[in-house]
Amino acid sequence: MTATAPALTPFSRLLALGRAETVLLRRNRTAVFLALVLPFVLVGSLRSVLRAAAERTPGFDVNGNLVTSSMGIVLLVVVYTNLTTAYTARRNDLVLKRLRTGEAADAEVLLGTAVPSVGLALLQCLLLGVGGFALLGLRAPANPLLVLAGLALSALLLTGLAALSSAVTKTVETAGITTLPLLLAAQFGSGLMIPLESMPDAVANVCRLLPTTPAFQLLHIGWLGTAGTGPSEGFLGSWGPAALPLLLALAWAGAAAWAARRWFRWEPRR
Repeated sequence: MTATAPALTPFSRLLALGRAETVLLRRNRTAVFLALVLPFVLVGSLRSVLRAAAERTPGFDVNGNLVTSSMGIVLLVVVYTNLTTAYTARRNDLVLKRLRTGEAADAEVLLGTAVPSVGLALLQCLLLGVGGFALLGLRAPANPLLVLAGLALSALLLTGLAALSSAVTKTVETAGITTLPLLLAAQFGSGLMIPLESMPDAVANVCRLLPTTPAFQLLHIGWLGTAGTGPSEGFLGSWGPAALPLLLALAWAGAAAWAARRWFRWEPRR
């Protein structure tokens, strides 16, 4: 009798899919460029924007917001934009359709495809944090748990939104168009380019309800210890202003996951 190979666990399948996707990502020079270079080009222009915002917002921490806003931009570009393109390309090449015929569940296929993009984004966020310490003299995060929660929920939310955006993206070439509305809304409405504190109250309250805002707010509160421009409230005090963004971020991440599962396209559009 020939021995049968042991069945892979969901975690093993996830890693295998992630390794395969990493190889495909390395071969795509355009995707690598967008993932590695573009976020830091945007970060370079972000400093002057935040300095202008500081002139209109008393108590605004330019360096602290530079790091947390840069993390948000990295997550948007590397996870959301890059992953929308990846899902569209794998679908049109029938890779996703073939993967569904194997042992991997639908969620494992989607998450396995996202592994390299999410891992690269988190690595860049780590480098931004280290750079904040070394070059900008930032203090340690007031609440590291909230920073980790913000990173995790941002990655989960943007993965779901990427899967959802790929459903309306017919080709890889049109991914830049279909992802543009959310990119602009997140950059200018979620406090990354324009601080929420500098907006009129009515506008700021609407922006706080955008899908990406709560998770990015967790990064801000976790690092600076305050939801606005006031002094840091420390580890314990930061949980109060983080309560509502945390609940909203969980709700939006869950909604994005449900919508992606409901409307994701596994085969090319006819």
